[in-house]
Amino acid sequence: MSLPAKVMRDGLLEKRSSGLLQLWKKKRCVLTEEGLRLHNCKGGGGGGDAPTSAWSSRAKELRFERMATVDCVEYKRGLVYFTVVMATGKEIDFRCPQDGTAWNAEIALALVRYKNLQAVQTGRNRHLSTAHLGSTGEDEEFL
Repeated sequence: MSLPAKVMRDGLLEKRSSGLLQLWKKKRCVLTEEGLRLHNCKGGGGGGDAPTSAWSSRAKELRFERMATVDCVEYKRGLVYFTVVMATGKEIDFRCPQDGTAWNAEIALALVRYKNLQAVQTGRNRHLSTAHLGSTGEDEEFL
């Protein structure tokens, strides 16, 4: 990201690894207007909620422009399990505690907001380009 995006939520999520054992790994997640950033814990300990925990400055970014949907919500033993589906079809599994507003709801709402904004901008661009082309064509017909 070139400019810092507005942070909508910052906290812990667990992501299921894509390896053979599919272990759950704690990630510090930052939800912005552009997507979800996942930071690894340095040292592999999981870190905890404290802002002083050792989190990697490098982050994997799941951008909304490449995200298709958030689904497969399941509630089990005080945890919310959900899946982020990318446009490529890749599925990324997450889980978080069930207290308060669940991450899946906030990610889904931010994704819808992003897609709606993109659709409005695309519609405006189309309208402006057809209005511009239409007026140019009309002027030429009357000459």
